[in-house]
Amino acid sequence: MSSSRPSDIGHADTDLPDPADLPEADGAAAPDLFADGVGFTDESSRTAHGTDDTMAYAVSPGTAPATPAGSAGATSTSGPRDPGGPTLRERWDATRERVRPWSAWTLRAKLVASMLALFTVLSMMTAVFTVTALNQALIGQVDQQLSDSLNRPSRGGDDDGGPGGGPGADRMEVYLTADGNAGYVYRSGVRTSLTSSQIALVKAAGLGSTPKTLDLGGEIGRYRTVAATRPIRNLQTGDQVIGTYVAGISTGPTDVIVGRMIVIAIATVAAGIILVALLGTWLVRRNLEPLRRVAATATKVSQTPLASGRVALGERVDPADTDTRTEVGQVGAAFNEMLDHVDEALNARHQSEQRVRQFVADASHELRTPLASIKGYAELSRREPDVVPQTVTHAMGRIESEANRMSSLVEDLLLLARLDAGRPLEEAPVDMSMLVINAVSDAHAASPGHRWDLDLPPEPVEVTGDGARLHQVVANLLANARTHTPDGTRVTTSVRPEGEWVRVAVHDDGPGVPESLQPNVFERFARGDGARVRASGSTGLGLSIVAAVSKAHGGRVELDSRPGDTTFSLLLPAASAVA
Repeated sequence: MSSSRPSDIGHADTDLPDPADLPEADGAAAPDLFADGVGFTDESSRTAHGTDDTMAYAVSPGTAPATPAGSAGATSTSGPRDPGGPTLRERWDATRERVRPWSAWTLRAKLVASMLALFTVLSMMTAVFTVTALNQALIGQVDQQLSDSLNRPSRGGDDDGGPGGGPGADRMEVYLTADGNAGYVYRSGVRTSLTSSQIALVKAAGLGSTPKTLDLGGEIGRYRTVAATRPIRNLQTGDQVIGTYVAGISTGPTDVIVGRMIVIAIATVAAGIILVALLGTWLVRRNLEPLRRVAATATKVSQTPLASGRVALGERVDPADTDTRTEVGQVGAAFNEMLDHVDEALNARHQSEQRVRQFVADASHELRTPLASIKGYAELSRREPDVVPQTVTHAMGRIESEANRMSSLVEDLLLLARLDAGRPLEEAPVDMSMLVINAVSDAHAASPGHRWDLDLPPEPVEVTGDGARLHQVVANLLANARTHTPDGTRVTTSVRPEGEWVRVAVHDDGPGVPESLQPNVFERFARGDGARVRASGSTGLGLSIVAAVSKAHGGRVELDSRPGDTTFSLLLPAASAVA
């Protein structure tokens, strides 16, 4: 550091200070004014700030500088943790489980949440930018005052105004010389001396020409400070020495203004979030109302049975919601067009089904006459009095057998066609217990090699329906068990009332229905593989007739099969439920 001689100062009326008037604090050695981080060492900056101005000071006795207490060794004051309560991670996991994932949110919730998030981010960024800009502007004004204070010539000092060159009210001045240190704070015209520890903080702050914020703690608070090397005049002796002059201005007013601005910004952002949430929810709901109406139409269409029969799709999106100039209108128009195509396809399917059903019914009806003639001629050949060759007799027997089989197939097809056409069945009380007894008796006569068991309740169980068709259903289930299981298989037929239903179950311990066939076992012409080999001719229509007749009675049929445990169940409405 280059020092200035007294002859260079240029103030003839300024005398050198008496070293005796600069007491050391508590007998400590004179501080090193030019230690690292203290003082002003830039020669050009010293000239720019007017180092020829003589600074005056008065040294007050004080205590030895104390090293500021650091934060090391500070202990945590957090309370004891409750070992029995949930951990923070457990609470966080529980909260995440209660919150629905983003993919499960409704479109309205996503739009409102996105608006709120965007508004919050932009508002916070604007608030931070505004507060930062205001703080920088206020700090810039303080820094300008500090610069002016260093360029102002010395005027001497008094008890009220302090030494000359001070920056104004709520300011701080510190003098660091080889003969001693002194510091003062001026607040509302009242001068307060700094303690030795506070002066030590100033000295250790590494101040220079660039303004820095220094916190002296306590009632002193924070100051914006700069330092410069100046000739300093002792007010008591008039002597001059080269020392470091530290000037500071309180940031208290600036902090108050910035704090108020922060409160205003937070309140404004919070009010804006609430307003955007309310108005955004209303606007989004209002703009999505056409989409809600389209969804309501789609829901009604989805509840329309489309599996079979004539289907009339009368639901359409309102014309007001089919304006193709809007996104929702495009969806509504496309949905209406799709419904038109589906309606046409369903009507075409229904007409095709009707033609097929009519063809099957007509063909079955027309085939009955030639089949009856074939069976009649076959029976007539057996009554021929003349000797018929054995080969002819065998051939005619086979013709009669196949004619009988074809007649059974035609009758089944005709029955299915009538059921598909929705022809009403007879409705009369039917004793299912007696019907099952007769059906099992017929099955026993047809296949004495099987073991036929009955499991009936003590009281008769009645349903309302067509007795002949119900007998055919039970007979088909028993025939299915007889045909697809080997001799010695136990077949148990049971009847059980189950509330508003009556369950007729046929259980066998045979090889079971293949798993691949179970979904289609009640479809027409469905046949099993090697697991349930047909021991005799089967048309593949028996179980489909079971399903069709049970549906015509308002019931259903079920299958539960695994090797050694197969059960076909027929569920019919009880007579009391129908009544």
